[in-house]
Amino acid sequence: MKYFFIFLLLIAFHSYTNAAVFGRLMFGSHLRQLFSDTDSVIKKRSVSVGVNYGSDVQFFGRTGPITYPYMSTDAIYNFKTGVFVYGSGVKVLGYNPVFDEVDLGVGQLFKYSKNFSGSISYTRFIFDKDAAPIIKSLSLNDINFKNSFDWKIAKSSIIFDYLFGKENDYFITINTSKYIETDWGIFDDKDFLSFNPTITAIFGTQNFVGEYSSAHKNQLGLTDALIPSEPTFKPSLYNNGRFNALNYSIKLPVAYNRPHYTFEASWKYSIPVDVEGALKNKHELFFNLTFIYVFF
Repeated sequence: MKYFFIFLLLIAFHSYTNAAVFGRLMFGSHLRQLFSDTDSVIKKRSVSVGVNYGSDVQFFGRTGPITYPYMSTDAIYNFKTGVFVYGSGVKVLGYNPVFDEVDLGVGQLFKYSKNFSGSISYTRFIFDKDAAPIIKSLSLNDINFKNSFDWKIAKSSIIFDYLFGKENDYFITINTSKYIETDWGIFDDKDFLSFNPTITAIFGTQNFVGEYSSAHKNQLGLTDALIPSEPTFKPSLYNNGRFNALNYSIKLPVAYNRPHYTFEASWKYSIPVDVEGALKNKHELFFNLTFIYVFF
């Protein structure tokens, strides 16, 4: 009965927000998100490596006024105990640093029951001093706590993030997805296609937006007619510390799978809301290509 109540609560959130976005989208963590969602990682020791292309950098539902396509390389080592360590390097295309951002972290996966699982992790973000002026937090630390329940007809997750450092931000991400795979192969009986449509809502504070706006007033005033010019820019007018809805989105990943690797293409329609400061985000369509190989 309590699970039914939680399910109704999730539906209520989605009804209130109309649609939803991914979940926790630190822009270099696609591989970690994909594999920390997979029950198989706590059953055997494995190493997962991947390469990802993204059409634009997004940080908890926010993007900057300039589009920043990027590439990322990721690696995860999963222990039989459920402990995992990971690293990610992100390269914004067209800029000088080899890696604009490097993420390092450690976490623990939990299996509460057959249908109820979770994870907790800590991530440290390291930015190159000459990194592209992407939107990011001045908080270089993230504690992430995630719980997921498989309803069989769909899977729902609620994710808590606490970013701390020079600025602090709090986020809650709620998403519901439906995993579908074909029972037939494309080339032989060892491959299949999978689909995982997902709706997501992100709620939280956005102190990182105020910091970004303050640091890029001139750029923001020149790159978008919808962004106020510097004389009218008054970041103090905005309460970025208020907990509010940030973004809703719908995502459609389509993947080709074999026993050791996956090639995935995904499209996500993002709807930013309650945008404050000088960042006048618009609805945006994101595209990602990801290749992942698993050694076990």
